Amino acid sequence: MAGNSQRRNRRTANKKGAQVGSGGQRRRGLEGKGPTPPAEMRKGHAKQRAAQARARKATGRPAPRRGGAKGTAELVVGRNSVYEALRDGVPANTLYVQQFIDSDDRVRDSLRLAADLGDIHLMEAPRAELDRMTDGLNHQGMVLQIPPYEYAHPDDLVVAAHDEGQDPLIVALDGVTDPRNLGAVVRSVSAFGGHGVVIPERRAAGMTAGAWKTSAGAAARTPVARASNLTRALEAYQKAGCFVVGLAADGDAELHEVEALDGPVVIVVGSEGKGLSRLVGETCDLRVRIPMPGGDESLNAGVAAGVVLYEASRRRA
Repeated sequence: MAGNSQRRNRRTANKKGAQVGSGGQRRRGLEGKGPTPPAEMRKGHAKQRAAQARARKATGRPAPRRGGAKGTAELVVGRNSVYEALRDGVPANTLYVQQFIDSDDRVRDSLRLAADLGDIHLMEAPRAELDRMTDGLNHQGMVLQIPPYEYAHPDDLVVAAHDEGQDPLIVALDGVTDPRNLGAVVRSVSAFGGHGVVIPERRAAGMTAGAWKTSAGAAARTPVARASNLTRALEAYQKAGCFVVGLAADGDAELHEVEALDGPVVIVVGSEGKGLSRLVGETCDLRVRIPMPGGDESLNAGVAAGVVLYEASRRRA
């Protein structure tokens, strides 16, 4: 029994008793916290995120990775469609014309345009062969073959900007499925001095003949990159020093409040119906809304991208 008592005494001998007083905690709680720190030092502030983006840029740039995946070949079918594609400069490699075709102005103009371009093969084919090629579509005796589009790698856009001594200005599209919207964005990027467009591989519009036509020739000057995973591509841009701005109707700041637009920036535009996907929205450094005094109308991807690109171009002028 005596041994048990001694062991209990040893266990309790080292325990602290009740502490008297607050240890100065109450007094320190009444003291002032000093002057408000500058915006660059306040956690979560847009200026702090912009400063962090500039710091990431100073760590280096990504290694060049020239070239990306190729798209798939496409057929433009019908006399009007073929003529418009040739007229608008859609790249093509072969024009198939039905044997003994009844010629009209569209046929003659298409043949003239193809000959003027010089790098389009003219092939005469029987109607049965054109039926097979087009899977029975109403081709009207004319089929234009569009070669696969050669997409850039997302890293190429940043490297190209640095090679020109400029801060990257890139637009990424999240869930935009209308090729005409893609073409309109490519046209705006070219007009406002951007360095390219990034699209995901799946569930998104690609560089089809329709996108080429809507771009009004800008697709020949502005690269389009395709990313296997858009979220990872945005994270790679952040590591390269770019500030990622996502457009959202419920954004945390209005467009005119975003100071990062005059530096390396990636503008992310979602689909008109669903907006940004959850993961992409969470990856953005800042979600921004475009003020619209006229009401709660939504803007399609082409118009929204054009508005932000204009503001970025104005800041950089």
